[in-house]
Amino acid sequence: MTASLPGSIDAAPRDDERSAGYRGRFAPTPSGPLHFGSLIAALASYSDALAAHGEWLLRIEDVDSPRARPGAEAAILRTLERYGFAWSGSVVRQSTRGALYRAALDTLVANGDAYPCACTRAELLHAPLGAGGERIYPGTCRDGVPARMAHRARHAFRLRVDRDGGDASISYRDRLQGVQTQSLPRDVGDFVIRRTDGLYAYQLAVVVDDAAQGITDVVRGADLLASTPRQIYLQRRLGYATPTYLHVPVAINAAGEKLSKQTRAAPLPPAPLPSLVTAWRWLEQPLPEDDWKPPDVGEFWAWAAEAWTPSRLPPVAMLPVWEGVRGP
Repeated sequence: MTASLPGSIDAAPRDDERSAGYRGRFAPTPSGPLHFGSLIAALASYSDALAAHGEWLLRIEDVDSPRARPGAEAAILRTLERYGFAWSGSVVRQSTRGALYRAALDTLVANGDAYPCACTRAELLHAPLGAGGERIYPGTCRDGVPARMAHRARHAFRLRVDRDGGDASISYRDRLQGVQTQSLPRDVGDFVIRRTDGLYAYQLAVVVDDAAQGITDVVRGADLLASTPRQIYLQRRLGYATPTYLHVPVAINAAGEKLSKQTRAAPLPPAPLPSLVTAWRWLEQPLPEDDWKPPDVGEFWAWAAEAWTPSRLPPVAMLPVWEGVRGP
């Protein structure tokens, strides 16, 4: 799928049309071990690639270096291998790709799409809230850093979201969640693409990486639905193609919180098959028999490649985990 004009809807191809040139990816953050929520995203993206006879790349999203934990990347790789995931090519690490992000930022600045911002978080605490609960940037530095802030040595960079005028509405068709529409000026405002500490923001890094790696299909958790319009807008400003998106439900605990390292989700257990089958059932995928117990991970993935059916996925943004899945 290629980029379309602001306001138009990017149409996802039918699942029976997906095959030629498919390239997906899984991109964990090395902030801790993989857990059941991570497995859901990994299993969905890998199964989608297998079913399309495509490639599946592995990217370590360590652009936010303060979040990275020693040994976490090695543990993630070991877990993926033990669970039978096989990625194409070498592992890509965002921490080695700063030159690519800088080049993209330079292009945006040169084209008038991005500008320096010296605002602090405290100064934005009273900005209005958008539909998603985020503070909408009021545009303080859009026409240049105000004189009262000129002494500040550090600044971020923001992307203008109404460069072409109008309301800069972004619409796209998610393969599972359907048509998604967001007005960036109304709901988000100009957003950060490089932070005041000099680190590149996730929104810029993921767009540059997906384009550089030729990613055609992004399968990930529905917690990123609201970020996707920003990424599509960035793709259009940089002249990149827009991948097809499929956002699967995220797993939540009894308190309604997304399973994550922050909510103390238990690491995946050493034995892969029970967790793989549980995740497959949780995604409501077809089974050869009700009490299916594959003898090894090879047989599990052989079945997944043949039986993966995105139309059976629960079309919701989140689902609770079953008792016993969450762990201690």
